[in-house]
Amino acid sequence: MEQAGSFIAVGRRKNAIARVRLMPGKGNITVNERPWEKFFIQETHRLMIKQPLLTTNMQSKFDCFANISGGGASGQAGAMRLGIARALLLVDPALRPVLKKSDFLTRDPRMKERKKYGQKGARKRFQWTKR
Repeated sequence: MEQAGSFIAVGRRKNAIARVRLMPGKGNITVNERPWEKFFIQETHRLMIKQPLLTTNMQSKFDCFANISGGGASGQAGAMRLGIARALLLVDPALRPVLKKSDFLTRDPRMKERKKYGQKGARKRFQWTKR
């Protein structure tokens, strides 16, 4: 979705949802109205988020604003990466082969398995005793 010079996309992973807006700028990243260094403490998560921008050489051309809800830090970083990749597609559809080859456009379908009734968890059964 494009809105007056900004490019908006949604990314999801596990239970995390990231709404990402790319606007022309200098490369600043803001998450939930905070600097992203304060939001994502681990360097691996920051690298993960920057990957689509680095592979397309767009890191200094756009400011990124994201609203993230749900999930944990890893899921949120994955959701934001997918959101940025999808927003970059709206910026320039010619980037699709590069992003697809790097596997940034694939939505990771793995979710937490639900707990089943009569059991302790998703897979764990109650202990069985013979006598």
